Amino acid sequence: MSGFEHYRQEIAALDHEIHKYAMICGVDLGQRHEIEACLAEHHAAWADDKARESLRGLLVLRLKVETEMLDQGMTPPPLVAAAGD
Repeated sequence: MSGFEHYRQEIAALDHEIHKYAMICGVDLGQRHEIEACLAEHHAAWADDKARESLRGLLVLRLKVETEMLDQGMTPPPLVAAAGD
């Protein structure tokens, strides 16, 4: 275990930051191709590149927490709410 004993709170905090950086990067998290394009592109401006790298790191960390939750028999909440929720 990585030390994430409070998975729900950790996921909520990560999701808040992921949504913030996705907005900065102009990425619709409901569109996988937009996420992939953002993470693959190199940006000329350091501020844009820094936001992209932050988004990448947060998404990787979320995957790690999700994996640990699944290992513990828990179901992680979706990053993006389903339509109509």
